[in-house]
Amino acid sequence: MKLILLSGGSGTRLWPLSNDSRAKQFLKVLRNEETDEFESMLQRVFRQLSSVVSTDDMIVATNATQTDMLRSQIGSIPIVVEPERRDTFPAIALACVYLFSKQGVRRDEIVGVVSVDSFVDPVFYKRVNELGKLVHETDAEMGLLGVKPTYPSSKYGYLLPKRHTDYMEVDRFVEKPTEEEAVVLIEQENAYWNSGVFAFPVSLVLDLLIEKGLPVEYDALLEQFSSLPKNSFDYEIVEKLANIVALTYDGYWKDLGTWNTLTEEMTSGILGNGAVSDDCVNTHIVNELELPVKVLGVSNAVVAVSADGILVTDKPASSRMKDMLLDGLFSRPMYEERRWGWYRVLDVTKKEEREVLTKRLCVHKGKNLSYQYHHHRDETWTIISGLAIFVLDGEKKLVQSGDVIQIPAGAKHALYAETETEFIEVQIGQALVENDIVRVTEDWTETISYCLKH
Repeated sequence: MKLILLSGGSGTRLWPLSNDSRAKQFLKVLRNEETDEFESMLQRVFRQLSSVVSTDDMIVATNATQTDMLRSQIGSIPIVVEPERRDTFPAIALACVYLFSKQGVRRDEIVGVVSVDSFVDPVFYKRVNELGKLVHETDAEMGLLGVKPTYPSSKYGYLLPKRHTDYMEVDRFVEKPTEEEAVVLIEQENAYWNSGVFAFPVSLVLDLLIEKGLPVEYDALLEQFSSLPKNSFDYEIVEKLANIVALTYDGYWKDLGTWNTLTEEMTSGILGNGAVSDDCVNTHIVNELELPVKVLGVSNAVVAVSADGILVTDKPASSRMKDMLLDGLFSRPMYEERRWGWYRVLDVTKKEEREVLTKRLCVHKGKNLSYQYHHHRDETWTIISGLAIFVLDGEKKLVQSGDVIQIPAGAKHALYAETETEFIEVQIGQALVENDIVRVTEDWTETISYCLKH
């Protein structure tokens, strides 16, 4: 079975630590019980999956803003990048076509789909593996994984069984009922939560695309991606099928989608520089900055601090975060992880129609910035620490702490970190936008080869 890992989200519900490029699954706030180090939801899911399924059988479907962070956290797994965000059906369809036309997967191969932001026991993914075998053995159109409800929730969809022996034959679905309706579904109809896991033969998606007049060749579908229905996989495919089977899972399963639910799984009440008074009960601090945060006499609260902003919230009220961000709190991400390291925006100013943007960047040992140039800005780099090779228009030199580098607009430049290297970057231009980057080469070996030829 091939596995598609869905990594999406706009980073609103766990603001200010999450942003447009660092969605909730990338936040390193969970403690790895094996290493006692902090890891993200993505890393936790990937670690659990890797004990059940070979990493060679996994791909990730995501959007362009998340690719660098995925590379940083889980390495070189194949990534299918959606040209635009269009819900789960287009994402899964594009990934299926990639498996078929790029990796040569057979039409009858079973494909599993899992989200990268579930908080579950490891046995959950063993059930995912078993689900793929069940779909193959029963010749079902679709396989789902039902979770035994622990309370009547209005946040989830429900699977209702037609027959339930070693596995469930699904009769129908009820999408996000009221809590009162959920009580009836659980007690009288033995309903299960729909976990959002899918398993199906890849031909199911391929045939639907052909029926819609869309290509099943990857590059061609990329060009016509905007023609795919902007719809969820459940609505576009699953709820229209008749032959659906499901396995059930009775263990721990949780959506860590709000500060309230996330802090329930954090082993420490304080991450970063902070302290709470003795009369604070069930209050958490998550602080990514060096500034100290103190909380006095406030219970059942979360204080989250990052370069993007500060949040102080009552825990139950944290579910309203997404609504507040609709009022314009979102701006350019002030902190991002990249395949080469990270950067944090220190200051943004605009004077006399010129913008000045100051960043602190860290390039990890053995990593490199791409060979690139900019049309609309000059840059000045001041090396804070480390030892690195810097290239400017084909000329190489060694740089270290205290060195200052001037990079005019149009000049090609790159950096390779011999040791972990930090520097301050000051950008000056009329319009400082992230897409004012022309990448000539990505890989360091390619950069050196390019410079020798030119």
